[in-house]
Amino acid sequence: MAKKLAEIVENLVASFREHGGINHLDGSNLPSRDAVVEITRDLLRLMFPGFYDAESVHSEQVTEYTAELVASISRRLEKEIRKSLEYRPCPHCDRNDLAGTAARVTEEFLSELPAVRAVLQTDVVAAYEGDPAAISNEEIILAYPGIEAIAVQRMAHRLYQRQVALIPRIMTEWAHNKTGIDIHPGAEIGPSFFIDHGTGVVIGETTVIGKNVKIYQGVTLGAKSFPKDAHGRLVKGIKRHPNIEDNVTIYAGATILGDVTIGHDSIIGGNVWLLESVPPNTVVYQEGGQTKMKTAARVRDKMVGHADQ
Repeated sequence: MAKKLAEIVENLVASFREHGGINHLDGSNLPSRDAVVEITRDLLRLMFPGFYDAESVHSEQVTEYTAELVASISRRLEKEIRKSLEYRPCPHCDRNDLAGTAARVTEEFLSELPAVRAVLQTDVVAAYEGDPAAISNEEIILAYPGIEAIAVQRMAHRLYQRQVALIPRIMTEWAHNKTGIDIHPGAEIGPSFFIDHGTGVVIGETTVIGKNVKIYQGVTLGAKSFPKDAHGRLVKGIKRHPNIEDNVTIYAGATILGDVTIGHDSIIGGNVWLLESVPPNTVVYQEGGQTKMKTAARVRDKMVGHADQ
């Protein structure tokens, strides 16, 4: 057995040399996925105090509770951001003071959490008001996967804006694994956003979503094509995902691809495949295997039913 194990080790080490693209040897220490996940769990405790805790949190304890949690998150997050900067410094970072940059980014991020909470409150209200099956805000926070996915994305987006590598994507992919909702940390999402049911929702990196937008399960806001450079490599960092204006509803299974705009107060029907922009106050629906558009109230009235459970 020892001889066979030695052969296995030798073959694996040889594969490290042959297939170098999936090794990370002799480089900087990467952020720990497990550490980032635990930080994200604790950030959710700050976003929704008392909801993610094993014991109840009383108002007279909230200052001490918050101080301890913020101090713990700050210490751990700063360490992981430092690793991220060592792996890939942000363009405007002082490469000679990555520790100082990590401390500054951590402080800025934590300072923005009250603003994130304010927006999350609008998301919870939108879910309660938009779902006749919802009985309370408590049910929405504890049981609705969309709220958890949105909360994690809104926090990850703040790190993404500061060009912190790896950590924002680890956060949103953890939420994706838990909820079945895949929202890239780069997506810009306005207040009062509601994802109903949620399973299979995909929202791409350069998507821009306005306020009071509601989407159902299986919706994809994706890219239509992937331009390549002269060497055949994908061009990164270009706008390639949809823009969803205010007060839009997108029903289950709809697919909207490319840098198109869905005008405000529009409704996109179930299973619609859409590659073009839509004017405001438009209803897009499937009929006889074709995608059609109307603004007539008669069609709109047929589309506004809720798929509650």
